[in-house]
Amino acid sequence: MLRIYPVCLKMVREVAELAIAIRGHDRDLCRQLQRSSVSVVLNLAEGSAVRDGRRRVRYGDALGSALETRAGVEVASALGYIDSVDEALLGRFRHIIGVLSKVSR
Repeated sequence: MLRIYPVCLKMVREVAELAIAIRGHDRDLCRQLQRSSVSVVLNLAEGSAVRDGRRRVRYGDALGSALETRAGVEVASALGYIDSVDEALLGRFRHIIGVLSKVSR
């Protein structure tokens, strides 16, 4: 398992808290954020268990889900559903995306 795993779990917890606030404005965006954030962790775990090119594919899927989750949070902020996005969460996204970009090549 990659060392980024606990960072991804922390991101999921933080996004889940934001999703509660978003749900009152946009249930679809709330559900999408929940699915995409969870997908990061699940694809990371699955990638850790496979070999050859399938590992890169799973890590690539995790990367796509991380990018989608970050975009969803930023959209929610732009629409005024949540306050500005916490810099610590944005830093976590940068860390996760950076690692997954490297391992999915």
